[in-house]
Amino acid sequence: MVPVRQLISARRSRTTVVGAALLLAATASGLGLGAETAAAAPRTAPLAAVADLSAQRVEVADQVAAAKYGTTSPIDDPGREAVVIAEAERQATALGIDPAPVAKIFRDQIEASKVVQRALHAEWDADPSLVLTTKPSLATIRTELDTIDTELVQAVAAAEPALQAPACGGQLTSAAVHARHAQRLDVLHFAALLRALPSVCARHIPLSVRSGEGGYRLPGQLRTSRALLR
Repeated sequence: MVPVRQLISARRSRTTVVGAALLLAATASGLGLGAETAAAAPRTAPLAAVADLSAQRVEVADQVAAAKYGTTSPIDDPGREAVVIAEAERQATALGIDPAPVAKIFRDQIEASKVVQRALHAEWDADPSLVLTTKPSLATIRTELDTIDTELVQAVAAAEPALQAPACGGQLTSAAVHARHAQRLDVLHFAALLRALPSVCARHIPLSVRSGEGGYRLPGQLRTSRALLR
């Protein structure tokens, strides 16, 4: 059976692909970060696990979007979101780390998933022929997400020293770029991945474009390109 992600990717319209490409092109050009730079970027193991799991999570958002589309299940689901965050906090406490930063990380993870869901729903509204004929089970998908979330909390706990370091922002950016290439994320899912990561570093160093810092500032690009992904 062909995975849902592959089916959705194969049916992606040119509008969504071009829109997401414009979003990231503006960001990457401001940094001068291309494929060669990504290949040369150093990889930090603790942060790599966080980025890789976050990338897996935004990929699963395709299935969430497909399960919810055309149903009464909303993209914004405060009740479900509260359950996810509370469970992440509980697991963080059990691992002996501060649950408050973990809650912030998971709020970003949830918002990243919504970036993908909104983009796909808008695409399917515009062209119903792209909608999958077989709808995946939301309950099954949530079980998969629960597994990823548990591993993500564990990865955050293991990465605690790296998250506290001044170099966290740059190392996290490198890890995100590697995750993109390793998992072959398209521009929409890479945009979502970057939306998932701004609260990871303890010093709250964003993935941003600043003098002397390498990285991506996705939120500003989303504000100026809201129509592309909403």
